[in-house]
Amino acid sequence: MPERSILNEEIRALHAASEEASKDDRGSDPVAARKKAMDFLARREHAADELVRKLVKAGFDDDTAEDAVAELTREGLQSDERFVESFIQSRANQGKGPVRIRAELGQRGVAESATRQMLEAAGVDWFALAQSTRVQKFGEARPGDYKEKARQMRFLQYRGFETEQIAAAVDP
Repeated sequence: MPERSILNEEIRALHAASEEASKDDRGSDPVAARKKAMDFLARREHAADELVRKLVKAGFDDDTAEDAVAELTREGLQSDERFVESFIQSRANQGKGPVRIRAELGQRGVAESATRQMLEAAGVDWFALAQSTRVQKFGEARPGDYKEKARQMRFLQYRGFETEQIAAAVDP
């Protein structure tokens, strides 16, 4: 029986070495990079830059990751426009304003010009959204004193609404 346990340990060692070697090869494998990118896209839309960063973090070379994402973009499987559209809708449904949405999209590598265009085309009434977000958090009653007004304004500012939208939501 001792021979069998030695054999099992050798098999485990070979298996571990094989897995380690495949991890090293993985960095430059375009098929594996494409598959991993498709896995990410199956869960949700991603911006191109965000997808490249995720692939690099998963162990792929920069060039391999960029090539895989560029190919997916050419095929129409990855679209920054589609990503921005769904992102804006998602964040607006959460009661977040245009300032915060713009900042979050910038962190994901989306160009400011594309963000500005899509925010304008989104068809969201930011004034009404600021009002409903305030009401949801604080109730229908307008703030009674300066301290409460300032608190509600800070909340809306944190949520990413612009000054005019905040004033319209808080002032009677």
